[in-house]
Amino acid sequence: MGVEGIGARVVRKEDKRFITGKGRYVDDIKLPGMTHAYFIRSPHAHAKVKGIDSSAALKMPGVVAVLTGQQLVDDKVGNLICGWAITSKDGSPMKMGAWPAMAPETVRFVGQAVAVVIAESKNLARDAAEAVVVDYEELPAVADMHAAIKAGAPQLHPEAPGNQVYDWVLGDEGAVDAAFSKAANVVKLDVTNNRLAPNAMEPRAAIADYDAAEEHFTLYTTSQNPHVARLVLSAFYNIAPEHKLRVIAPDVGGGFGSKIFIYPEEMVALWASKKVGRPVKWTGDRTEAFLTDAHGRDHVTHAEMAFDANNKITGLKVKTYANFGAYMSLFSSSVPTYLYATLLSGQYNIPAIHAEVIGVYTNTTPVDAYRGAGRPEASYLLERLMETAARQLKVDPAQLRRTNFITQFPHQTPVIMAYDTGDFNASLDAAMKAIDYAGFPARKAQAKSQGKLRGIGVSCYIEACGIAPSKAVGSLGAGVGLWESAEVRVNPVGTIEILTGSHSHGQGHETTFCQLVADRLGVPISQVSIVHGDTDKVQFGMGTYGSRSAAVGLTAILKAMEKMESKAKKIAAHALEASEADIVIENGEFKVTGTDKAIAFPMVALAAYTAHNLPEGMEPGLKESAFYDPTNFTFPAGAYICELEVDPGTGKTSFVNFVAADDFGRLINPMIVEGQVHGGLAQGIGQALLEHAIYDANGQPVTASFMDYSMPRADDLPSFNLSHTTTLCPGNPLGIKGCGEAGAIGASAAVINAITDAIGKNNLEMPATPDRVWRTINAA
Repeated sequence: MGVEGIGARVVRKEDKRFITGKGRYVDDIKLPGMTHAYFIRSPHAHAKVKGIDSSAALKMPGVVAVLTGQQLVDDKVGNLICGWAITSKDGSPMKMGAWPAMAPETVRFVGQAVAVVIAESKNLARDAAEAVVVDYEELPAVADMHAAIKAGAPQLHPEAPGNQVYDWVLGDEGAVDAAFSKAANVVKLDVTNNRLAPNAMEPRAAIADYDAAEEHFTLYTTSQNPHVARLVLSAFYNIAPEHKLRVIAPDVGGGFGSKIFIYPEEMVALWASKKVGRPVKWTGDRTEAFLTDAHGRDHVTHAEMAFDANNKITGLKVKTYANFGAYMSLFSSSVPTYLYATLLSGQYNIPAIHAEVIGVYTNTTPVDAYRGAGRPEASYLLERLMETAARQLKVDPAQLRRTNFITQFPHQTPVIMAYDTGDFNASLDAAMKAIDYAGFPARKAQAKSQGKLRGIGVSCYIEACGIAPSKAVGSLGAGVGLWESAEVRVNPVGTIEILTGSHSHGQGHETTFCQLVADRLGVPISQVSIVHGDTDKVQFGMGTYGSRSAAVGLTAILKAMEKMESKAKKIAAHALEASEADIVIENGEFKVTGTDKAIAFPMVALAAYTAHNLPEGMEPGLKESAFYDPTNFTFPAGAYICELEVDPGTGKTSFVNFVAADDFGRLINPMIVEGQVHGGLAQGIGQALLEHAIYDANGQPVTASFMDYSMPRADDLPSFNLSHTTTLCPGNPLGIKGCGEAGAIGASAAVINAITDAIGKNNLEMPATPDRVWRTINAA
């Protein structure tokens, strides 16, 4: 390892521009003649749009146009789609209700757009929007899942009778029933996984520019996957032919799922730009983010686990209701099915599992993937079950997990996933040692003497990430392949450009990806630049989500590097009059093994482009590309243990210690990995203690600002104690597993398990606010 190669704690290259205010986000971009969009949004959760009167607005200063949902329909702009087909247990396809970018007839959640004002400035557009009169006929609304599927409930979509999207199953029900019939003990648990609002630092934004002369569109957008955005906009929404649409995602200030999707505002901006003949810019505010950014989680589950007399798990059955909100978003159908139920085996050797998932429409913001996407829901359910079982069976929670750990790999679970490698005992050992698990009883007794309730909670998570291979996800209903692409361009003077289909929205790709190049060639990372986020520069890519950037994206770069290096070695061997087999790359030079003969990398690059003396038949230039489609998912795993105190008089929780032992395979940059884990832990703890997107019975959001939706601050969080165990992933040549979502997947259960251990009561739901904890302590 060099000082900048694989394994080095290199300070992020991109941070210089970020911390000095030199980042270039969508809202920083200004185009000549640019207009501004302001959306008119429904104040009702469910209503008919009877009419829109824009006459007064059109007379106001600076107003260019007022465009409506009916005009979208008239221009044959397509409806938003869901890109993953799910089939119900009776063989019927999922029931997808039509989602127009602006509602021409019916609104189905508060915040759904019905019209847009285009004006010379955002303030002028906002003022004019207040003058647009929309005549609504309010309809009955339903926000609660169980209420939505009751007979007589308000119906959202004619395509989905009873508001049911699908009733999907996975696993062997007969085998599970047989296991339960022979069980020595059965543990039951009802769990709610609370709805979350993502709240990226940068709100969503879009700038659309139509060039009439070229009949060409350019879209600047806050996207995690600009190529997929271009594909969907062209293939399904009838916005523009793919070769006539350029999508650019510049610096993006956070995403973690909420910026994967195609949103109505991007479609409308493109359409409106052609309509008015000028660039159109929209930048969302924080209230719009709460109302319209895809929410996460929102499951209600009943689960039962069967044990034999030796405390071995013999069966698991799960029934989950998943709230989709008012419409199906791009990946929403896959989250509570193939990204959730397939992880219900966790780290445990469970011979029989059966899961049923019922998807439900409600008059709320659409729900889709959010950091972890299905895996946090599965891990939370399973780890709450394991803790509940340990208490019911009167055994140590850590020991019960050890009794049931998978120890032989590869391991085929009964719910599709085949784990390739792991060492779950090693992670648990590391976490228990770090927190002094054996000394906890004494600490608990001491806290009790001081009037405090102390608890400890364990959470052992596993996730499937690097979401691929394409053949596998295609067989499960995915509408795209999940490979990744890369191109390596060596310039004549030896500088290197890496073009990647991955996209960075805070993960540090501009540093990590350069470290691979530095490691292989021995050149400084300052000599390498990363190009991403522009469909005119990068040929195609699948973007960043599911902790896939390193395992899939970086491996694609490695494959392209290997091709480039092979050609470069041929050029070096020819120049040095040596055998290609004797050429090695060290410290930025191509050397002949066992001699002092060498040629610097820039000279090899120059030789490739001057082409004066190349091997016979070789083309000039030094540029190679590669596509990489992995053979399996990757399976990061770990053990988290939380120790905390509860004040019985107030219900307030205070952290004592939080340890995280993760197995991410090979770490490219440990500093960046630890930053990712810190962020994930903050999100998991935020869900456990504070965050909850709430609607009233009429579908009105009551947590649509930071006055009402509580995000974790620094003093809400503990200092994290991190460690790493390592089993190299056999599914990619770098041995990488992925780290971006782990903290959010494992943290919540550790916190709730610790609180319920402290208070001696198990029926505590998230978020465990002081009020909720106090009420649980004092409940009869």
